[in-house]
Amino acid sequence: MNPTGNTILITGGGSGIGAALAHRLHDAGNFVIVAGRRQDPLDEAIAGRERMSAMLLDIDDADAIKDFAQRLTTEHPALNVLVNNAGIMKLEDASSRRDLGDAEATIVTNLLGPIRLIDSLVDHLKAQANSVIVNLTSGLAFVPLTAAPTYSATKAAIHSYTVSLRRVLKGKVEILEIAPPGVQTGLTPGQETRPGYMPLDAFADEVMTIWTQQPDSGEILVERVRPFRNAEADHRFPEAVAQLNEMAERARKGG
Repeated sequence: MNPTGNTILITGGGSGIGAALAHRLHDAGNFVIVAGRRQDPLDEAIAGRERMSAMLLDIDDADAIKDFAQRLTTEHPALNVLVNNAGIMKLEDASSRRDLGDAEATIVTNLLGPIRLIDSLVDHLKAQANSVIVNLTSGLAFVPLTAAPTYSATKAAIHSYTVSLRRVLKGKVEILEIAPPGVQTGLTPGQETRPGYMPLDAFADEVMTIWTQQPDSGEILVERVRPFRNAEADHRFPEAVAQLNEMAERARKGG
């Protein structure tokens, strides 16, 4: 990906990782469109930035995604970069029968949403020079958080989907994956200030450094997430699962 001169869409761009990356990509000389469900956070994200725009998008609605893609490419025909960042995380207890509403909503938002949006934009992106699809996964794609089993599973699925896209779109669209560790955002209650989680600005800065220095890496992995990404290859997967979940439980309890 060229560092400047792109027209970039970032879903979930009104807050958290999406907004942080949007601002840094804008500062690097790109036109950035942030999309999300609520207008107020989007307006706040683009405030005072002339080469930023905001568009409403309900990532859970298949028809809305098709309409959005049509409006997007009409209003911004130079669009050449899609960043799939929107996502939700719900804690679940899978040890007994339960209401699956949270699990099903997580699958729609985190898995079907990006697949549908990619499908709606892939032909447009193939026709652009220097086109890129960036999928935000998670360290939990590689070592699951058992208190968020569906979230972890959707991120593992998007990782797999990204690998497939990289092969089938080779030479047509560049495919990148960003896999964050636990970052201090509003993804779950209390996470913005939770000890042990990576500060948002530090994460975004490290991502941009890697993206600039290693633009063809395929995976953008900050140092904190590498133990998750490499756990299975390093033959320490069971230990990593135990350590992650014990640490997360202590953090949720404030320990």
